[in-house]
Parts: sequence; C-alpha cells; structure tokens
Amino acid sequence: MPNAFYAQSGGVTAVINATAAGVIETAARHRIQIGTVYAGRNGILGALDEALYDTRQLTADALGALRQSPGAAFGSCRYRIPQGDAGDRDLQRIVDVFAAHDIRYCLYNGGGDSADTCLRIARVAEARGLPLQAIHLPKTIDNDLPLTDCCPGFGSAAKFVATAVKEVGYDLAAMQRNSTRVFVLEVLGRNAGWTTAAAALAGDDRSQPPHLLLMPERPLRLDRLMDAIRHCEQTYGYCVLVVSEGLRDQKGRLMAASTSRDAFGHPQLGGVGQRIAADIRQALGLKTHVAVADYLMRSAAHHVSATDQAQAYAVGEAGIEAALDGASNIMISLERRSDEPYVWQTGRRPLDAIANRERPLPAAYISDDGWHITDACRRYLQPLIQGEAPPPYANGLPRYVKLRLQCAPRRLPAVPPR
Repeated sequence: MPNAFYAQSGGVTAVINATAAGVIETAARHRIQIGTVYAGRNGILGALDEALYDTRQLTADALGALRQSPGAAFGSCRYRIPQGDAGDRDLQRIVDVFAAHDIRYCLYNGGGDSADTCLRIARVAEARGLPLQAIHLPKTIDNDLPLTDCCPGFGSAAKFVATAVKEVGYDLAAMQRNSTRVFVLEVLGRNAGWTTAAAALAGDDRSQPPHLLLMPERPLRLDRLMDAIRHCEQTYGYCVLVVSEGLRDQKGRLMAASTSRDAFGHPQLGGVGQRIAADIRQALGLKTHVAVADYLMRSAAHHVSATDQAQAYAVGEAGIEAALDGASNIMISLERRSDEPYVWQTGRRPLDAIANRERPLPAAYISDDGWHITDACRRYLQPLIQGEAPPPYANGLPRYVKLRLQCAPRRLPAVPPR
C-alpha cells in the first residue's frame, strides 16, 4: 500500500501543527489508499537522512494536543537544495528514499522556498518514472505567498501583534507625561509589510496606536519620519511606531542587515528598531523604547486566531484529498468568498506559479501618506484574527504536547550528515 511523506519547513508558526494534524487525521480516514504517513525529522532533511517518523505511533490524545501546540512537532529546517551536481544528488537521494519506503504522496508544509523544493522533487520523480503526487501546503507568518487569500500562520501572528500594540498603547498613555514618549516595535516581515499592517487593527482610527507603520513597500525618508513623530507627540502626547525588519531606505537598501545569510540565501535581518530609535533620540531628543516581537509573534499558541487554526487544519485535510484525487504539482490555497460574513474555502493552484515568488502588500492597502493602512486593508485583515482557541492549561500555564516518536527502520545506506 502506498505511503505519504509530510514535512515542515522554515520558520514555524503557532498553527503549523494544526496542518500536521489535518494531514495525519485525514490520511487515517483513507487507510485503504494510504498506509503510513511518514513525517520527516527536521523537514526535508528527514528525507535526505532517511529519518522518517512513523506517525501511526500517535494516539488520538496526542493528535488532539498537536493541533494546539506551538513549534514544529517533527522538527523544521532551513535548507535549500542547491543547484548543480550537489542539488542533483540531494534530489536523487530523496527520490531513492521515497521509492524505498513506497512513498507516493509528498506534502511539504512551508513558504516560497519550500514550494520550490516540492516542485523540484516532483520533477525528478517524474523523470525517474516514480509515481508521486507532490502537494505544497502553505505556511508563513509573512503572508507573502501568491495565489492564496492568506497564509496559515499569518492570522495568529497578526492577532498577536495587534494585541501587543493595543496593550502597550495603554502603557504609554499612562506614562507619557514624564517617561517614554515614543515606542518602537520591530516585527518580522522580510520583503512584505503584512505583519506590520496588521498592527493597525489595534486602533479604530489613527489617533490610537499604532500611529505610524514603517513597511518595506514604502522606502523610508528619515526627515519625513521625524516630522510625523513630532506631530504625533505634540497631538497625542506620545507616538507608537511599528517597523518591519525588512524596512528599506530611499535607495532600496535594507536598513538593518548583517553580512551573514541564512540557508535560503537571505540576508540575516534584525536591529532596525534600534536604529530608528537612535535616530529619534538624536533628532528629537525624546525618550524612546524599543521592543522586538521576533519569535514571540510566531510561537504564541496561547493566543491564536481560531480562524487561522481552522484554515491551517483545512489545508492539511485538503492536501491529502487532493493527492488522492491524483492532483500533483499544486499548492492548496485559501479562497475568500466574502468579507461580511467571512466565507472561505480551500482551492488548488499551480505550484510553478508560486515557487520563489512573493506577494507584497498592495498599494491600495497603504494610506496615501504611507504611514498607515486603508479601509480596504482593514476589511481584508479583520476576519483573519477572529475567534479564540486557547489550549488547555495546567498549573497556570498552557499544556502542550511534546512528541516522542521513533524513526522507521532504514532501508538504504546512510549518507554523511548535513
């Protein structure tokens, strides 16, 4: 009986394990067609290392808890299969492992780079004559994948950021007379301002925090920023800014990037909040505080959007169903039918139109002055943060699952570790 391979890739989200649960539980309902779902240990590295967790070991209770647990339960990775001979060896190795374990369905859960990996595996399998249904399952808090209304993981990150800004706004309003006058929150978001824009949901209008949004789609002019901060401070007594880690200057250069790069070849980002704060202190002499949301915004499973969690599970469920339908080289998408009431469904989009492509925040979602969002953007964002799905608690803290699984026996010679 053919088996399935599932793996998690890239930075985690608060709901990626809901997608895993959707895959495993749906496959279990089709035991006549799918024997075992093997989960790759540490993403695609699990296929390269032939380190495959047998998910039949999971109890119903563990699967239920998995849906509400943060992190990537089977381990994730940042590994881009290289081009050239080294990449060919990797791809052939993956197909060898799939053939050895009779894996006919490959479901890879990640962002744009993962979509590329999924597509390359499918093409090599086809060239080898191995029947393989390759399905990409979207996941990214950056919300930058094309051809889908939104990406699982984004709604919960958006809810976290908006909540943090709303609450810190009360803090600043109380303390602004003789303490902090400017608060800067740096959020994740490499080339697209979706998570920055989501912070705007904290306020009903621009008199409420966040007052200014600094997004990659709008290169920064520091003189304009200082004028805007001065206006907010004089009008409201304080100013809350949310800045994307991928903010760029007028010449298109990243304002904070190290010389090192991650495994996908992206510059390592971080520190733009501190740079902006230093400029504010020097130019305006205002007491300025900086916070960095960073991993907190992608791992806050105690504060997920119920809508996001439901969509994440549905993507896993639809992935198995698409594979059994014979679909391949596709990504499971989320499609919006209406805003009010919010109605959505899953769809299928061609993978070659998604891999290595990004979707920026549309110009129609950014206010004319570049500092905030439009009503159209608010209508888009608002449904994605709706509903609460708190995990169970024990001793005052969330109770999450930590899986203890054994890998299936190897059937091929080991390769050198990566």
